[in-house]
Amino acid sequence: MAEEKHYDIVIVGGGPGGITAGMYGARANLKTVMVEKFMPGGQIANTEEVEDYPGFEHISGAELAMKMANHAKKFGLEVISDEVTEVISEGETRKVAVGASGVNYVGKQMVVATGGSAVKLDVPGEEEFSGKGVSYCAICDGAFFKNEIIAVVGGGDAAVEEAMFLTKFGSKVILIHRRDKLRAQKVIQDRAFKNPKLEYIWDSVVEEIKGDNKVRSLVLKNVKTGETSDLDVGAVFVFIGFYPNTYMLPDDIKKNEQGYLITDYKMETSVPGIYACGDVRAQLVRQITNAVGDGTTAAMAAVYRLEELEG
Repeated sequence: MAEEKHYDIVIVGGGPGGITAGMYGARANLKTVMVEKFMPGGQIANTEEVEDYPGFEHISGAELAMKMANHAKKFGLEVISDEVTEVISEGETRKVAVGASGVNYVGKQMVVATGGSAVKLDVPGEEEFSGKGVSYCAICDGAFFKNEIIAVVGGGDAAVEEAMFLTKFGSKVILIHRRDKLRAQKVIQDRAFKNPKLEYIWDSVVEEIKGDNKVRSLVLKNVKTGETSDLDVGAVFVFIGFYPNTYMLPDDIKKNEQGYLITDYKMETSVPGIYACGDVRAQLVRQITNAVGDGTTAAMAAVYRLEELEG
């Protein structure tokens, strides 16, 4: 039989939303644990620089993550390094996060802050230059590449919109798409084709990302002719898809068409007592600031629910 550890609130995932939820749960003097398979901070821990979090004009993602986690720990948040492989809802006040270590983290309420993952190119150089010119977030990193040639990979709504956003910074932006026409909505395409700083390379895929201490060039392959060519760039932004990390959640929890968790104004999912915050939740934008707000709401909703249940 698996070892069980019991808490008032169990938080699955340790990004900004999860850390914030943990801080508010602990501040309410409730026994709160945050289970994160890597280091606290989630995706921001791998972000070279953060310039859009209020109060910090310039801070590394790793440092911001550390400050957030240490702040929450001072209020009594317990942080455990373990991978949650399954979440089980057993009645109104028993939520179980099954850890890969063999421990079951049992909470009366649960906050899911598992985030999401960008679909990657899976080509040589992508991992090596992640954070050094390879990015999956234009809002996060675009300003670091002022006056450089920026490549964007993809052809859907997100790719085209982010490419247009990046024209605010790059000397020019080259959108690389494996087909001969975009998949983005017509109204978005119309705006993009009117942008003088946007160029296009059709019928092509990235075969390799090259550089030294940062990205310097891409190896492209034309999918129709098979020919390869080099393209000099200072950065490459990849927008070929994004998926929420919901594989460990109950099948009956409601999601939208893209697989993101549907929540109400309290951040509560369709399973009572399970809340969601940050990138795993269906919403308009995915930034540190709204993840933090989500985490606050989710934790306080859990606190109020426990007070109600326990009188």
